[in-house]
Amino acid sequence: MSTYAKPANRPVMPYFSSGPTKKRPGWSPAALEDACTGRSHRSAPAKNKIQTAMTLARKILGLPDDYRIGIVPGSDTGAVEMAMWSMLGARGVELLAWESFGKDWVTDAVSQLKIDSVTRVAPYGQLPDLNAVDFNNDVIFTWNGTAAGVKVPNGDWIPDDRAGLTIADSTSACFAMDLPWQKLDVVTFSFQKSLGGEGGHGVLILSPRAVERLESYTPSWPIPKLFRLTSKGKLNEGIFDAATINTPSMLVVEDAIDALNWAKSIGGLPALITRSNASLNAVKSWVAKTPYFGFLAQDPATISNTSITLSITDPWFVALDDAAKKTVASQLEKTLAKEGVALDAASYRDAPPGLRIWAGPTVEPSDVEALLPWLDWAYTEIRQTGSAAA
Repeated sequence: MSTYAKPANRPVMPYFSSGPTKKRPGWSPAALEDACTGRSHRSAPAKNKIQTAMTLARKILGLPDDYRIGIVPGSDTGAVEMAMWSMLGARGVELLAWESFGKDWVTDAVSQLKIDSVTRVAPYGQLPDLNAVDFNNDVIFTWNGTAAGVKVPNGDWIPDDRAGLTIADSTSACFAMDLPWQKLDVVTFSFQKSLGGEGGHGVLILSPRAVERLESYTPSWPIPKLFRLTSKGKLNEGIFDAATINTPSMLVVEDAIDALNWAKSIGGLPALITRSNASLNAVKSWVAKTPYFGFLAQDPATISNTSITLSITDPWFVALDDAAKKTVASQLEKTLAKEGVALDAASYRDAPPGLRIWAGPTVEPSDVEALLPWLDWAYTEIRQTGSAAA
């Protein structure tokens, strides 16, 4: 028998996937009925829909008036790739990585673009030394490492008078964290994270400094059509005026408009952040009491309030070999899914074995609170079986 009684209370919506994430409260397919389907994406009604989505995003994020924002192909990954292929090579490059996606950008810069880069890589749960970064170089990093649950604590380490560009993959930070726009030159996100939107499209945000780079520098390598941000040496303004590079899904656009309108209706960015922080605070209170779990992030200031990543700290688990740890973590995730209390809560495939609970603003904090007792119950059930088998 488990030392924890099986909880009676269950999350109403057990969706804790880190992407695509839970839809906004009250969502149903009826939200898409006004989608501009069956029309050319170049038609006036379709372009108006795209522009509506970008205008709403601009206002909710609080973008400066001179920053561009536009929909691009390939989700957040496509947006980051566009920036790297179009802007890098003008000066030195530094890449900061502490989880899987940051390491992807290292691979692209070093192995694909063949740039002689400075790479600062930290283990899961930690950040590289941010104070060591040389901002005479272009700097690429993830604002929130979705696979590790580790975020940069703030933008104080980024100087206002930097010479290089800052390129911030912010897909699991936008709409859930305050971003200091004056510190950031390229920001990317996708609808499928904090907004609970559908996948397939990314959003690219450019500062005036990023635009200046695009119009004053041409990379030595060929740039595929999907990555081209300029035409005849000038920024392709159409990308930021609803004339997308390729055909977007108008269902995705409509779904984004619906989520953005919901965000606006509850109070905009401050309300979104409050919802995510409420979920994180519930987990923090529980972690302070549970003998079995802790945050993968080692510095409390770096704990993500969206991709909350838990490690198993129980000495019995820590003493297991790597294969056994993966087995226990897998059993834990499957037990939670079987009980219908947490779906898609496994840690990222390259991360240390544990759990990852998405707690972005579309998730109800009450559902996170209801889930937590189940973690202790499920783990002790598995631990007892493992101990008996040993």
